[in-house]
Amino acid sequence: MNRQLTARRAIAAVATTGIVSLLAACGNQTEGAEETGGDKATAVAAPLADKLPQSIRDKGVIKVGSDIAYPPVEFKDGSGKVVGIDPDIADAMGKQLGVKFEFENGTFDTLITGLRSKRYDLAMSAMTDTKDRQEGVDSETGKKVGEGVDFVDYFTAGVSIYTKKGDDKGIKTWADLCGKKIVVQRGTVSEDLAKAENAKCLKAKKGKITIEAFDNDQQAQTRLRAGGADAGSSDFPVAAYAVKTSGGGKDFQIVGEQVEAAPYGIAVAKTNTQLRDAIQAALDAIIKNGEYEKIIAKWGVQAGAVTEAKTNGGS
Repeated sequence: MNRQLTARRAIAAVATTGIVSLLAACGNQTEGAEETGGDKATAVAAPLADKLPQSIRDKGVIKVGSDIAYPPVEFKDGSGKVVGIDPDIADAMGKQLGVKFEFENGTFDTLITGLRSKRYDLAMSAMTDTKDRQEGVDSETGKKVGEGVDFVDYFTAGVSIYTKKGDDKGIKTWADLCGKKIVVQRGTVSEDLAKAENAKCLKAKKGKITIEAFDNDQQAQTRLRAGGADAGSSDFPVAAYAVKTSGGGKDFQIVGEQVEAAPYGIAVAKTNTQLRDAIQAALDAIIKNGEYEKIIAKWGVQAGAVTEAKTNGGS
C-alpha cells in the first residue's frame, strides 16, 4: 500500500514538474513574442527614427527655437499651450521620427544665433528661406555676420500690408508708403521690404517711410490699432488671421496684393546634415500620408501648401 502511494506521488510529481516546465516555456515564448511585437510596433509608430542623430534619439526631444507670438503660425492659446501651423506640423513629424518637438520662445531676430550656439536644434518660426540666411549674410549691409543655416522648406507665403479698417490712408501698394509710418516685426522680410522701399522713396524725394520695428508682431498690431502708425506689414497668413480675429474682424483690413512669395523653412545648422535630412524625410512622409494637408486645411491656409519637402529653395 505504501509503495503504491509512493509510486503515485512520484508520477504526480513528474507530471506536475512537466506541466510547470511546459507553462514556463510557453510563458517565455509569449514574453519573447511580446518583446518582438513591441519592437515592430515601435518601428511602425516611428518609421524614420533611425534617420535621427543618436544624441537626439537618446534624448527623445528636438528643441525648437520659435517666436511664439505669430498667430496662426505659432502662438499660445487661452490655456498657455503652444498651438498653430508650425506646432501641428512638428507634432506630425515627431510621430514619424519617434521624438517630441519642444518649442522654446525667443525673439525672432535671435533665433539663428540660438541655433548657432546650440541652444536649439532647429528654428521653426515662419522663417523665410533666403540666400542671405543660408549664407549668414546681413540682408541690409551685405556683410557676413556668421555661419549660415540650411532650410527644409514646408510652406509658401507672401508679405501683406494691412491698415486700420476703413482708413487705408490711400495705401494700396508699397510705393504708397512714402511719407508714412509702418509698423513691422524686427528681423523679418517685412522690415527688409520697408527699408528697401524707403530707399526708393528718398531717391525719388517722395518722403521718408518711418519704420517702427517691434520684438513681435502682436506689439506692432497693438501700435497700429491705437493709431500710432498708418500701416503694418507681416506675412500673408498672419495678416489675414489678424484681420479675421482682431476686434472680431473690425480692427484691420488687408490692402493690395501680397508680394515676395517665398518658402518658409525649418532652419538647421549647416553642420547638422543628418538632422536636416531626417526632418526632410519626415516632412515628405506627412505630405504623402495626408497629415500635412489636414493641418493646412485646419488653419485655412491651403494656398501656401507645398507638395514636397525641398532644402534651401529660397532665393
